[in-house]
Amino acid sequence: MVIHALRAFRHRNFRLFFYGQSLSLIGTWIQHIAMSWLVYRMTGSAFLLGLAAFAGQIPILLLAPLGGVWADRFDRRKLLMATQALAMAQGLALGLLAYSGLIQVWHIIVMSMALGVIMALDTPLRQTFVPEIVPAKEDLPAAIAFNGFMQNTGRMIGPTIAGMLLIYFSEAFCFFVNGVSKIAVIIAILQMNVVPNVRASRQSSLLRGLAEGLRYAWDIVPIRLLLPMMALISFMATPYQTLLPIFAKETFRGGADTLGFLMGAAGFGSLLAPVYLASRREVRGLTRIVLGGVLLTGVMLMIFAYSHLLWLSLVMIALTGLGIILAAQAISTILQTIVDDDMRGRTMSLFTVAFLGVSPLGSLAAGALANAVGAEHTLFIGGACCVLGAFVLWRQLPRLRANIRPIYVRLGIIQE
Repeated sequence: MVIHALRAFRHRNFRLFFYGQSLSLIGTWIQHIAMSWLVYRMTGSAFLLGLAAFAGQIPILLLAPLGGVWADRFDRRKLLMATQALAMAQGLALGLLAYSGLIQVWHIIVMSMALGVIMALDTPLRQTFVPEIVPAKEDLPAAIAFNGFMQNTGRMIGPTIAGMLLIYFSEAFCFFVNGVSKIAVIIAILQMNVVPNVRASRQSSLLRGLAEGLRYAWDIVPIRLLLPMMALISFMATPYQTLLPIFAKETFRGGADTLGFLMGAAGFGSLLAPVYLASRREVRGLTRIVLGGVLLTGVMLMIFAYSHLLWLSLVMIALTGLGIILAAQAISTILQTIVDDDMRGRTMSLFTVAFLGVSPLGSLAAGALANAVGAEHTLFIGGACCVLGAFVLWRQLPRLRANIRPIYVRLGIIQE
């Protein structure tokens, strides 16, 4: 099973991408933590702390679809190099501002938004680039799973390294580390041997290209059913991360260490999902995993909401993280398998919006609802909505499978 899970690494291009991107993602999370720490150290304002985070996330909701259009029209390899170079420049510029002592809060907010714009363009590119560097269809699910694995690993390792760097160095040093980390991706991409696929015509406008992508997503029944399910999880479940400090302080009477345990448990659960998905031998059966992931997320979140036992809450939040990533990566794998290559960028940009772009809106809504009814009731409502969504998806499974099967037959994944 282990050897089978590692089959994506037999492709040299994927190995280069995995190692380079892993270092880059760790650098990105180091910068995120350092930016948050610097804002709070300078102002002591929770509002400005939230504003800086929101500024970095909202561009994904607004601009990711345009990134998908570009991914379908131009050489993804060259575009990835451009976005990584821009991310490197942003990190180094932020480091220079902090090192000089001239940095102000508005600088951090503007730079956070700039990074959000870069990530809005970069995320659909990274997702659609994987099938180019892993051309074997049987290895694609493992590659997508390990793509998710390195993102979750970066989310776990990056903050830990950031904490150590902030103790012994400074925020400016963290920003420089992030800027330098992008060099690893650029070098990896330069060493790849990738034959660019034929792109769609560039004569139509970006808006027309976006409209074509939206029509395509609506016409393909699996996409039309799965993207709203991803948006539901992102809006209703992922805001638990925003409310975890309340549970750490109010429910468990703890501090930063308790919050760290909760975040670490969620991250550990998230890491288990791609490991399991990478070990699977075929793409068939992923619809059941989507259903199971949505249901697991909802039930575990409902139990966590009213738990007053720390050990139980740690288990529940780990399983919540597992459920979210199981559903997200299973949906991503299905979409990347069934879409036409000239629509891959636009389709995955819509997935990016549903997964990452909707999340800040959910966090804002969860914060407002928590002020009105309490954090416990807010998470319970979110979990209940996920359970309801799982029931709706269960009712739609026969239709979903009936529309996926002909595509799998055409691709040779299953025999007629």
